[in-house]
Amino acid sequence: QVQLVESGGGLVQAGGSLRLSCAASGRTFSSYAMGWFRQAPGKEREFVAAISWSGGTAYYADFVKGRFTISRDGAENTMYLQMNSLEPQDTAVYYCAADSRVSSSGSSWYGDYAYWGQGTQVTVSS
Repeated sequence: QVQLVESGGGLVQAGGSLRLSCAASGRTFSSYAMGWFRQAPGKEREFVAAISWSGGTAYYADFVKGRFTISRDGAENTMYLQMNSLEPQDTAVYYCAADSRVSSSGSSWYGDYAYWGQGTQVTVSS
C-alpha cells in the first residue's frame, strides 16, 4: 500500500521557519517527481513547489520564491520543504504528492500527481 505521510507542521510566528517532511512507503519514488501543494480555508488547493525525479530541478510558485526550498533524499524516500520568513498568508494545510509519470521533471498541475498525503497544518501568527 502506497503511503505519503507529512510531518513538521505547527504554529509559528511571522518571520519564523518550519521544515516539512514527506515520508513515502509502499514503493520507491526515486524515479518520480514530487511536489508540495497547500490549501487555505475557503480557497482552492494551490501549487507550492515541485522537484524532479533526480532532484536536480526544482520549481516554485512565485509567492514562495526565495523563502521556501524543496529537496529530496532518495535513499530515505523522503521529501522536504524548508520554509523560511513565513507570513500569515502561508497559513494552510500542506500536502505532499508524487507524480504519476516516470522520470518526470515536475509539474505545477495537481492532475499530474497520483499519490497524496493526508496533509499537515501550518499556522503562521502575526
